[in-house]
Amino acid sequence: MSLLTKSGGILGPIATVLGYIMSGIFAVLVAIHIPNIGLSIVLFTIVIYMLMLPLTYRQQKFSRMTPLMNPELTAIREKYKGKNDQATMQRMNEETQQVYAKYGVNPAGSCVQLVVQMLILFPLYRVIMNIPAYVPQVKAVFTDLASQLLNTSGAEKYLKEIATSIQATTISKDFTQNTIIDTLYKFRPNNWTELASKFPDLKDVVSATEGAIGKMNNFLGLNIANTPMNYIKEHTSVWLVIGAILIPVLAALSQWVSVKVSMAGNPQPEGSDQMAGTMKTMNTIMPLMSAFFCLTLPVGMGIYWIMSAVVRMVQTIFINKRLENQDMEEILRKNMEKNKKKMEKKGGATGEQIARNASINTRNVNPNTSRAKKMQQASVGLDENAVSRKANIRPGSLAEKANMVQEYNEKHRKK
Repeated sequence: MSLLTKSGGILGPIATVLGYIMSGIFAVLVAIHIPNIGLSIVLFTIVIYMLMLPLTYRQQKFSRMTPLMNPELTAIREKYKGKNDQATMQRMNEETQQVYAKYGVNPAGSCVQLVVQMLILFPLYRVIMNIPAYVPQVKAVFTDLASQLLNTSGAEKYLKEIATSIQATTISKDFTQNTIIDTLYKFRPNNWTELASKFPDLKDVVSATEGAIGKMNNFLGLNIANTPMNYIKEHTSVWLVIGAILIPVLAALSQWVSVKVSMAGNPQPEGSDQMAGTMKTMNTIMPLMSAFFCLTLPVGMGIYWIMSAVVRMVQTIFINKRLENQDMEEILRKNMEKNKKKMEKKGGATGEQIARNASINTRNVNPNTSRAKKMQQASVGLDENAVSRKANIRPGSLAEKANMVQEYNEKHRKK
């Protein structure tokens, strides 16, 4: 019998794979006698983001290179401004791609990373919010009680009545052992008390199940299946309410700090006031949205939200430090050599053409940071072959006359 709580459609296989990872982590914790679902979510988040590290590195590299590439990309757009014929657009696209190649980035890589994140995000939520559907050890805790409720008169009507209030919608379609487990996993303390009083013959098994899942769901005193909003509404314990409020607060704060760390390593170019204003607004709204979501979603989701922001922040710091320590001039040189060989192998542009097209003088552009300026000057220096030729030619020599002829031919070819 398939679990109805498992995610279906296109995201179903992804949720299944993520479920295997979660189940494996929980099995390890069971083996070392720490069967805690909250801790599983923490480790699960770290594992997922470590698997996504190569994509994160590419996105971060593209973000850091963007302010450095912008002057050259702007120069290309200005060069072909007002020309919309197919041949011109093709040349502009080729030169743009050569600039990307020179800096060793792929604009599509950033988009791919975001797409992968979204493809993982939704099934990931599904796994965390329906742990018993993906972790057999957790499902086993409910099996005995669910099988008895399945054969108990009045249980179906009772569970379907409270399903909506606890957001256990699958039981409204089918009354099976799996949908009962789905419903029981979302039970709050008052629901367990009511269930035991409603079916006194099942009082012992209800108490045993509540105790077992309560230990698994307990994370720093909070039940990860409950929501901070419910804690605020229902609990009289001041400490539980404070702990519940800390979940959305930490979610918002951790995301805000994560964004700040990311922006600190990726300076924006001058002349982008409108874009900077939009980014500032988004960086304010997103943490507030995180706080709202984590206030209304189960604590387990809040744990994931906080951990994901913390892991992203740590990754960003290490990636930025790695990029800072790299010799940018050497990176540019290697990227250009790699691009030359690639294009010549395909029978496309020659090495000289690639170097000439990729070299757009940006000395008159005022970059936002000294690092950007150094890198742009390095990229220009790599390609200005004519300047280096003149520096090595003795005045009045035959080589000087040959160089003048070459410059004359190049100037007329451009026309």
